[in-house]
Amino acid sequence: MPSDKPSSRREFLRGRSAAKALLEAARTIAEPVAKSFDSSPKRISSDREPWRQPGALVHTTRRAMACEFAIQHHAAAGPEAANATLAALDLVERLENQLSIYRDHTEVTAINRLAADYPVEVESRLFTLLQLCHWLYAGTGGAFDITSGPLSRAWGFLKREGRLPDEAEIAAALENVGFDKVQLNDDYRTIRFLKHGVEINFNSIGKGYALDRVAELMAERGVGDYLCHGGRSSVLACGSDGANERGGWAVAVPHPQHLEQEIGHVILRDDALGTSGAGTQFFEAEGRRFGHLIDPRTGWPAEGVYTATAVAPTAAEADALATAFYIMGPAGTSEYCAEHKNIGVVLVCPCEGAAMDQFDVHVFNLDATRWLPSAA
Repeated sequence: MPSDKPSSRREFLRGRSAAKALLEAARTIAEPVAKSFDSSPKRISSDREPWRQPGALVHTTRRAMACEFAIQHHAAAGPEAANATLAALDLVERLENQLSIYRDHTEVTAINRLAADYPVEVESRLFTLLQLCHWLYAGTGGAFDITSGPLSRAWGFLKREGRLPDEAEIAAALENVGFDKVQLNDDYRTIRFLKHGVEINFNSIGKGYALDRVAELMAERGVGDYLCHGGRSSVLACGSDGANERGGWAVAVPHPQHLEQEIGHVILRDDALGTSGAGTQFFEAEGRRFGHLIDPRTGWPAEGVYTATAVAPTAAEADALATAFYIMGPAGTSEYCAEHKNIGVVLVCPCEGAAMDQFDVHVFNLDATRWLPSAA
């Protein structure tokens, strides 16, 4: 894989000192996580609703990208923070009008329609995101791939109508999957597909990217302590909630079957955290359960992980890596984390040969100050 991230990512990471991100495994995750998870961020206290602290925190939400985006900040920050929050949610709506593949007028829809015929010029920030996607594709050995749309279509997940395709359908879809079929021209800021049938889809990174842009705006407005999320599967935090003696924000990782129990907490401060899982989008056929997270290298839904939670410098990276680690499993994730010490991971996996309510937790690059497992 490339030894360095693309230098053009500097603009993408602008404002990261003001906020990086956090997230948490979640039952209500709009895209990824199992129904058996409760994703609400939680402090290490008896309080069960840290999002709604009367007189302390202001909580603002808006529907975007097929989920709820929310920003929480300290009431003491005053009207400037409230105005910044509204501007940030306006920005998320504009980004949806750029990134969505479900709207005919978006820039990404135009790219998918035209890029197989000729190079298409791309807006500068979107082009930087494409460069990041290319770097992550290479670094994960293709486990993260924004060209995997043909596979999701073959399995029926793009329309949320799961179906079991035959081998020929899977093989045909795989012919159009792989970032090696995408050509980026850094000098002219263009994208071209090397064959017809290739397409891009930012479902596995778009919400994180939007949160990074939110962080940039909040930094420009001088807001330093807040928490925000997109669909609860992508969360970004800056500064501290003011109630955690460790500083930062404490986020509970619930038990995969028993919602009233927690398997531990991740302590986050200016970090990004994303969670992926296939508990809400799946179907059963021929005695097997097939989830919506498809391995773009094989064409088949990934198995062997309940949820994958990644902690990274930006929310876009955390989003993408959570998807990749779900597909890569413990072995591949361990190898990646050995080379990337700034990436933390919590994998919750089935315990082989054990009862359904037993599971293994694999933790990488999160020490005792960041990962606090619950007592057995």
